[in-house]
Amino acid sequence: MSSFRIARCGLCIALLAVASCITIPLGPVPFTLQTLAVAMLPVALGGRDAVVTVALYLLLGALGLPVFSGFSGGIAALVGPTGGFLWGFLAGTAFAAGIQRLETVPEPLREAFGAAGMLLISYAWGTAQLMVVMGMTLPAALALAVAPFVILDIIKLTAGIQIGRAVRRALRAQRM
Repeated sequence: MSSFRIARCGLCIALLAVASCITIPLGPVPFTLQTLAVAMLPVALGGRDAVVTVALYLLLGALGLPVFSGFSGGIAALVGPTGGFLWGFLAGTAFAAGIQRLETVPEPLREAFGAAGMLLISYAWGTAQLMVVMGMTLPAALALAVAPFVILDIIKLTAGIQIGRAVRRALRAQRM
């Protein structure tokens, strides 16, 4: 991995941490800008670097650095009620990275499908872990952890894709 790619991933880890700390508590699942940042990563960095970035972000959080929402960190955040959303970001980013490789599909569709898939995977993993940890039913978990966020998350996905495109263009211009 080149020093340029390492620096780029490092900056995006910092961006994820900052986006996570912008928090509005809405019960056990807070509103953050993480979704926007995660949607931006595959578009701006490309697939592999986006996955590496999210994986390292989770590793730093697991080691106790306060990079998750509410300046939290540690294993408890990853196995607690909202940890599934974090794991879902990693799995969803890997899905979006795979979609980015489908060169027969127009780029705007790859970006949209990748971001939508990332969000759905995050919702699924987050809802499942919330149900297990909190002993909730599926309808209760969806009402608490998904329904209040859907419209805002779609807006964040759209913004993340647009920001990712701008970052990608800027990075390409820097390399020339």
